Amino acid sequence: MNNPIQPGDTVAVVLKGSPLIGRLLSIKGSKAVVSFGGQRRDQGLPLRDLIAIDPDHLFDNSVLPAPEQVQDSAPSARAVVEAWQLLETDQPGGMARLSLCELGELVLTPLNLEGLAALWSWLLGPQQLFRWRRDRMIQPLTREERASLRRQRRAERHAQQHEQRQLALLRAERALSDDERLELGQVWNERFSHWIQLLKDNPAAVGSDLDLQQWSAPLSIGSDAADLRQWLSVRGLLDPNEPIGLRGSVWSCSFPTDLLEEANRLVALSREELPGDEQRIDLTDLATYSLDDAGTREVDDALSLERRGGVDWIWIHIADPSRLIGIDSPLDQEARRRATSLYLAEGMMPMLPLELAAGPLSLLAGQRCAALSVAVRLDDDGAVTEQRIARSWIRPRYGLTYADGDELIELAPPGDESLSDLARLLKQRMRWRRSNGAVMFDRPEGRFRRSDAVLSLQVIDPSPSRLMVSEAMLLMGAVVANFGQQHKLPLPYRSQPAAELPSSDELDRIPEGPARDAAIKRCLSRGIQGTRPMPHFSLGLAAYVQATSPIRRYADLVAHRQILAQLSAVPPMSEERLGELIDDLDDPLRQSIQISREDQRHWQQVWFAERQSTVWSAEFLRWLRPQDRLALVHVSDLAMDLVGCVASTDPAPGDTLELKVGRADPVRGELQLQMG
Repeated sequence: MNNPIQPGDTVAVVLKGSPLIGRLLSIKGSKAVVSFGGQRRDQGLPLRDLIAIDPDHLFDNSVLPAPEQVQDSAPSARAVVEAWQLLETDQPGGMARLSLCELGELVLTPLNLEGLAALWSWLLGPQQLFRWRRDRMIQPLTREERASLRRQRRAERHAQQHEQRQLALLRAERALSDDERLELGQVWNERFSHWIQLLKDNPAAVGSDLDLQQWSAPLSIGSDAADLRQWLSVRGLLDPNEPIGLRGSVWSCSFPTDLLEEANRLVALSREELPGDEQRIDLTDLATYSLDDAGTREVDDALSLERRGGVDWIWIHIADPSRLIGIDSPLDQEARRRATSLYLAEGMMPMLPLELAAGPLSLLAGQRCAALSVAVRLDDDGAVTEQRIARSWIRPRYGLTYADGDELIELAPPGDESLSDLARLLKQRMRWRRSNGAVMFDRPEGRFRRSDAVLSLQVIDPSPSRLMVSEAMLLMGAVVANFGQQHKLPLPYRSQPAAELPSSDELDRIPEGPARDAAIKRCLSRGIQGTRPMPHFSLGLAAYVQATSPIRRYADLVAHRQILAQLSAVPPMSEERLGELIDDLDDPLRQSIQISREDQRHWQQVWFAERQSTVWSAEFLRWLRPQDRLALVHVSDLAMDLVGCVASTDPAPGDTLELKVGRADPVRGELQLQMG
């Protein structure tokens, strides 16, 4: 083995993973050219990779063995075992070392080049008797090494069998059981979580994800987000009815036990006199109304009308959670983390535990409730002439649905005309805002609801009672903003930059209704939240603060605390700290909007999938991507704007089109609407 390799020598080499025997044809520097038997072409190889196996030229290598000859000349199992038994020793220092030819003399009959080629291939295969050493000698394995190898191979076989069972489970077109999820183990479940997170964060990157690429072919997963979504849904790894954005969000977990215990403690505490209660004015004698959708649990606003000295005072009462929820308390921190209650088609995920939010924090009919109340007097035009803000006790007499409210407003029964009078006063206020440039879109709005596995479309009409409550809440926001301006109080003001609306001539060319509204909406800027008052263009207000839902919106709770601090002569939160808090709330608020939209989009897909053959009348609003024939239309029967593909016509805003379902697959998350 120490002789230098020369042209004409028989050499062993591993070429692309295959052990081969060849003849050295020539040497040039560190490179050699080797020929092989069969159909293999001559190869240029590094000289250092070649192993001389017949330096004494005992064998004729003028005709090298073909692959089938090598296979036929493999050593017998009995011969190699007998050779190992002869050579094996438990003393490491006494282990035998042999060349390939020397081992061939022990196991090959006859000893020839074909046999050596077969022995070379066997030696580098999965055998467990000999090792090929770095010094290019052969050494028998010890019994302990063979036992270890057997254990290793057995473990590898078991792992391979386990992997095959796992792949068989994942190839099956059915939901996985809990036991099967357990059998798949942590690695697979972490992989599923990664794929779902990919769908949540960056669905466009599904096709380029390296981990997913590795398994897409073995598991028959398609190349885009819809394919992955379907694959996960079929196997029960993804609930197609749950927004992906909800997974891992602040609303995905229920309230921990310690917070529920704290909520129950506060429920009991609510019956006692607490700090600040001595400042409350008693308004329990007022006829007070709360109006909400049927089934609403968080009741955070109510209205009263007081006639004093021939003057009408509008009272707007808002729930006062700050009475029980201390600043920076554990419940307050959780509410801040959530930022808002999340409303989905199948129900609500509250900002505060419902034990509190639907209990002592709500303005419940027949109960004495703590509130922050605003009294407002309007002039004949609807402008605010006087206002007052105070802590209060109220006792709502009526917990009405909007349908109940509409009936009371319309009928104004003798002795119970307050609601009708409130509607008249707040309509006057609405006209005042309109005269100040407010942009109003009082049209029905469709929203999907699902209860007891039944999906329904709820069309919310701008009825008299809804318009009255909406206007009262805007009036409250204007009064709070004015209070903040008067006292230079930092508040979470909401504003909207002025917009340049289409001219009257442009609007006159568009039919009144959804198409004209769409042309105006397109010009409006997004609202902004900040610590200083600025005009709100579309509301027609010089300044505005959302302060009417402190049970459901954390920024509203903060506004209440700032007002109460001012009323109690206690230092309020600084403008800098309030600005930081507004920034902190931005992310969960944006997530809540995305999750809610995703939820409605899914149920929209389900709705249309159940109505594949229905044709709707749609009103063309505007082009979204004219090059793709993609347009925005309004379907009045559904009270919603939809995106679809216009087949061949070239409609103008307000034109009527027929809309039908091209494709609706809620499992894949796909909806294609066609219009023509």
